[in-house]
Amino acid sequence: MQQDIFDIMYEKYIIKKPIRLIELFAGYGSQALALKYLGIEFEHHRVVEFDKYAIQSYNEIHGTNFETKDITKTSAKDLGIIETDKYDYIMTYSFPCQDLSLAGKRAGMSDASTRSGLLWEVERILDECEELPQILLMENVPQVIGTGNVEHFNKWCLKLEELGYKNYHQNLIATDYGIPQTRNRTFMISILGDYSYTFPKPIPLKLKLKDMLEDNVDERYYLSEKAIKGMLETDYQQNKFETRVQQEVCGTLCARDYKDPKCVEVFDFRYDEGIRSRVDTEMCPTITCKTGSAGISGQPLLKIKEATKKGYAIAHDGDGVYIQNIKGKRGMVQKGKMQTLKTSPDTGVVVDNRRMFDENDSFGTLGTNCGSSTSMGGGLVKNDLRIRKLTPKECFRLMGVKDEDYEKLTCSNAQKYKQAGNSIVVNVLMAIFKELLKDD
Repeated sequence: MQQDIFDIMYEKYIIKKPIRLIELFAGYGSQALALKYLGIEFEHHRVVEFDKYAIQSYNEIHGTNFETKDITKTSAKDLGIIETDKYDYIMTYSFPCQDLSLAGKRAGMSDASTRSGLLWEVERILDECEELPQILLMENVPQVIGTGNVEHFNKWCLKLEELGYKNYHQNLIATDYGIPQTRNRTFMISILGDYSYTFPKPIPLKLKLKDMLEDNVDERYYLSEKAIKGMLETDYQQNKFETRVQQEVCGTLCARDYKDPKCVEVFDFRYDEGIRSRVDTEMCPTITCKTGSAGISGQPLLKIKEATKKGYAIAHDGDGVYIQNIKGKRGMVQKGKMQTLKTSPDTGVVVDNRRMFDENDSFGTLGTNCGSSTSMGGGLVKNDLRIRKLTPKECFRLMGVKDEDYEKLTCSNAQKYKQAGNSIVVNVLMAIFKELLKDD
């Protein structure tokens, strides 16, 4: 249930005892990373994870020695919840979402016959407990409270209430907590006893997708020119002048007469030639609103196909784009952000390898490592822009994992993509835990 007027009367729960963390469906331990990055001392008390590669990554990141464990064969006794008067137990259960998500089979979570139905194994374990964990943390896709699943979700909440928990759930998106990924997830905090909980307030997003990219990326991550052509809107009129206004800049100011509508800068962006040329008409330099920026009003762009009436979306350098199954998708482009990461790389990023102007507006040499990409091996593709897949390291960065922890991993890239897509954004978890650790 959401917080209501009656919850205001309840005391806020503040963790003051040593923390014992129990992670069901643990993955590589994003909940443990959140506590670690907050500087909170805690014990890796129990970990339940069936995937051998995920538990390998957990041990490599956290320096532990856990073995794979099947939740269907896990009992309350295995969790070792004792002396709750001395310890605060946090039990997390990010149960599988495959049968809930729009990308999955939509089989639901009505019973244990589906992967998402493993939620009811958590119910069985709690029923077996002689001492219950004080805090439960659930995470899943927003469809867990959608029309097709809300009946079973409410059944779950009612069960927890019968056990003595107060439940608080809310959808949180990663962009509201410092990560430029439009990952929306449902979280529920359940606290044993008559206690209240308030979810963290959003904070301004300071990072852009470009800030998360590696400086040097292997050519194998870049899409071929043929693949990019398949993504582009083909009805674009070539040699047509495009007037683009750079984000975070003000309009062009003309020192001669600021009221003259002809005082603008126009650039010719040609998809076939990748040429950028200034129109020699009345114009003046663009004054940007950003301190220290000397931007120009024109930007190279791509028109990416999408399943809308318009038929395309505009993409610039540093925008996130889908690179698979584009015909049936909307929201193909995310401005300065990344779409929700999946378990396989179906998202990419637009990068700029254009020729840079010198101070005299003449063409300079081809820039290398411009805009967080490498120099090209096969020429420019469409307006000096290229599209590439995210690297595994970039995916982990977009999940809030620090490079020093990512570097500990030894599994294959395919496993890294899978584990990142299955995980939880650490920054969101940090914000959630903070509310349980601070006394107003």
